[in-house]
Amino acid sequence: MSDTPHHSKTLGQKDMVLFTVSAILLLDTLAAGASIGASSITWWVMLGVVFFIPFALICAEMGCAYPEQGGIYAWIRDAFGGRWASRASWCYWVNTAVWMPAIYILFAGILKQLFFPELSLWWQIGIGITLAWVAVLVNAVALDIGKWIPNMGAILKVIVFVAIIVGAYFHTQDHGMANAITLETLTPNWGAGLQYIPAIVYGMLGFELVSSSSEEMKDPARDVPRSIFISGFIIIFLYLLATIAVLAAIPAGEINLVEGLMDTLYLFFGDSELGRAFVIVLGVAALYTFFSNGVTWALGCNRTAAEAAREGELPSLFAIESESRGTPIGAACAMGVLSTLTLSLYGFMAGSNEDLFWSLFAFSAVIFLLPYLGMLLAFVKMRVSDPEHDRPYRIPGNLMIARLCAYTCFTILSLTIALFIYTPGEGIQWPVLLGAVALIIMGEVMIRIAESQNRKTLEIAN
Repeated sequence: MSDTPHHSKTLGQKDMVLFTVSAILLLDTLAAGASIGASSITWWVMLGVVFFIPFALICAEMGCAYPEQGGIYAWIRDAFGGRWASRASWCYWVNTAVWMPAIYILFAGILKQLFFPELSLWWQIGIGITLAWVAVLVNAVALDIGKWIPNMGAILKVIVFVAIIVGAYFHTQDHGMANAITLETLTPNWGAGLQYIPAIVYGMLGFELVSSSSEEMKDPARDVPRSIFISGFIIIFLYLLATIAVLAAIPAGEINLVEGLMDTLYLFFGDSELGRAFVIVLGVAALYTFFSNGVTWALGCNRTAAEAAREGELPSLFAIESESRGTPIGAACAMGVLSTLTLSLYGFMAGSNEDLFWSLFAFSAVIFLLPYLGMLLAFVKMRVSDPEHDRPYRIPGNLMIARLCAYTCFTILSLTIALFIYTPGEGIQWPVLLGAVALIIMGEVMIRIAESQNRKTLEIAN
């Protein structure tokens, strides 16, 4: 285990708001959510009330009450011990390593749509691999420099979302709605539409990510709750209006998960040369946001993995950090290797970029959601076992209200995991299930390696 490095206090409230918006506001899941149809609007509102708000409140309380480097890893470690924290931090880290390929395949698909219509799937995979290693390089610089990538990504995301919303308003004035929004169509569809409901829940997660850099915050007790509430309002407002905007443009059954964003923008603005140029500008901005998404999650997850490795809960490779910058070089390089292998392997199994995107997205999402189950249980455990701990922000109400928030979120996340693995009307998604099981087994191997390294270290010390 290495000594704890010095971390500069570089993150203020504005940085934390932009970081959180960059992490959670996802253009890549917008088309997947809208493909459900008009009922997706109802799902956004319902899940916003019963999941998004309670989850944000829990993250606000934990982030300011326990501002420890490593965030979710440190919370689960304090509640349940090192081994469970190791499992959570492994899932948290490895999901990003297999999710980044999905987001970068989306990048390559839109790049093809904009500039290279003949670009083959394997060229798109090559672009994804290149971007994964650029993200590794960004992780090697200090956070006071690296933070500007998610900051700029958040600003550009808001611009693209606003353009979609404004474009939809003018489009509907001349062409009406591509999908009727009535009481009947707004009623949730419990059939095949359930396949993409998990994408909506997925798009609500990430409030805890900024807490992985707690020691780099100027004032976490004050800024964590404020940044969560400000970013939460921005995120749910833009998600809801942008979903309506996509539904205004394209019939739900024709929405392409990879190319739906650009299809929507071309419908809204592509009637003239100037409009098509504007679409290209927005498309390039969207490309940057996909890159910044991967960088944002890598910045948080690699720091979480590095903290776990310093505690001896993951192999020492993950603890390798820059002596001058304190950046997680070992975890970042390992992420680049795994992303490359994942893209190459799944590339042989996919028939199109849309198939590849959804396979990688669903596969990584199952792993991604597991640590949140541990985090919610840790929240309840710390409320019970550590009731006198100073909590600058506390969820309003008594312990029963706090438990209700946590267990409601726990139930929704459990159902979401089940829906990623089992699609109504199609059955079990075996690539998703087997891939998730393989990564969980790999995590157990990593934990045993770390324990073996710890024993050798103790033997040498004695």
